[in-house]
Amino acid sequence: MKLNDIKLTNPYLSLPEECYTRVEASPLKNTFLIHANEKLAQMLDIDVNELNSDDFVKLLNGELQTEGSDTFAMCYAGHQFGHFVPRLGDGRAINIGTISTPMYGEQHLQLKGAGQTRYSRSGDGRAVLRSSIREYLMSEAMFGLGIETTRALGLLGSNHRVYRENWEKGAIVLRVSPSWVRFGTFEYFSHKKRYKELEALADYAIAESYPHLVDEPNKYLHIFTEVVGKTAILMAQWQAVGFNHGVMNTDNMSIAGLTIDYGPYAFLDDYDFQYICNHTDSGGRYSFGNQPNIGEWNLRALMLALSPLVSSERLEKILEHYPRLYTERYLYLMGKKLGLKSVTQEKDLDLFKHLLGMLQGINVDYTLFFRTLSHYDGDRTALLKIGLYHKPMNDWLDSYDDRLKEETTTTEERHTSMFQNNPKYVLKNYMLQEAIDSAENGDYTIVDNLFKIAQDPYLEHEGFERWAGATPDEFKNKKLSCSS
Repeated sequence: MKLNDIKLTNPYLSLPEECYTRVEASPLKNTFLIHANEKLAQMLDIDVNELNSDDFVKLLNGELQTEGSDTFAMCYAGHQFGHFVPRLGDGRAINIGTISTPMYGEQHLQLKGAGQTRYSRSGDGRAVLRSSIREYLMSEAMFGLGIETTRALGLLGSNHRVYRENWEKGAIVLRVSPSWVRFGTFEYFSHKKRYKELEALADYAIAESYPHLVDEPNKYLHIFTEVVGKTAILMAQWQAVGFNHGVMNTDNMSIAGLTIDYGPYAFLDDYDFQYICNHTDSGGRYSFGNQPNIGEWNLRALMLALSPLVSSERLEKILEHYPRLYTERYLYLMGKKLGLKSVTQEKDLDLFKHLLGMLQGINVDYTLFFRTLSHYDGDRTALLKIGLYHKPMNDWLDSYDDRLKEETTTTEERHTSMFQNNPKYVLKNYMLQEAIDSAENGDYTIVDNLFKIAQDPYLEHEGFERWAGATPDEFKNKKLSCSS
């Protein structure tokens, strides 16, 4: 499909007008394409040759008006660091429409950094190059890891000047998602006691993300049940892979269970349960280890927002299952990372606790440890080389060896499974900073290389091995800001 043949719809605009505000994009000056996502274009049934065209640059810059385009920003509220803000909304994101795909259903296209909206407050509605590169690469990296996420079709650069702490270059990311509805979207209407709008929003979210519930008599209870389950799974995936989101406000939580809004995130360097990637988060509310608890806290905020539609008592009974659902999925994922065919909490919980305690104490790179363990055949040399202290590692490996004796799979089968569950590469912040530094000087080679790695993080990728090692000491555990 050519870009000019795209026919967009706007299902969100069927909601009451208070749910959104129509707004036109404000194009950047002196724009150029930095990168395009060919695999995502194919998924959207867009001719990949179009990604090299002037029309694609115009699409990313908000200049190309395809059939059905009706641009708007979405309104929502949210709890930010635990404090309720009654109106937030898309302050620098402009929705350009929905594209329908034969295999993947409806996907919503959104420009991030395309100018001010009604919800920009004191902001300029822009995004800068560094944060745009981070979102573009990380959303694809999460997809490559098999974690539910928004994605990005293209990254636009420019010489347009944007001021943050200093003057920087403006950029736009064309984001793609099956849903942009947030927990905070429900909070907005519930807080205002706009219950007709709240019900309309719930019906929309069900049709969009849970169509099997449309005709269910208790559909509002059922959607909460689905969101609780999806959130528990997402939190378990983040913890297992070592991902710290950094800003788990309720306006950054997806009703469809997606990872959204990539700001001051980080993958773990050395394992640290208490790691904080966001320097704004002085109290550690969104620390790595606290993410599962915050997932439950945010679900409780959503529960309260839905209580005008369903009794709190019924919703509370559903939420009570969250700790069990999270724990079951986390243990399952950790079992996969250790090459165990089956896992039970009674048998394996102590092994996992011993493992995490060991990793916490010996300053070992989280991703490198599990990838090295994927080669383990009884020879401990390689594993002992990556940690500072050998006794804790040996003690845990003694327990692991005992556990492996109960397995019926062969060593080769275990290795094969572990290579599929322990990525060789994750995009750590020092790698992304390399890409940003080069891009600021007009060289996008590292952006391209990291994108290739991101799409297939379990492969060997010969030539890029330096990014599979431990993070250099001078770059470990850096904190980032929310600035974009």
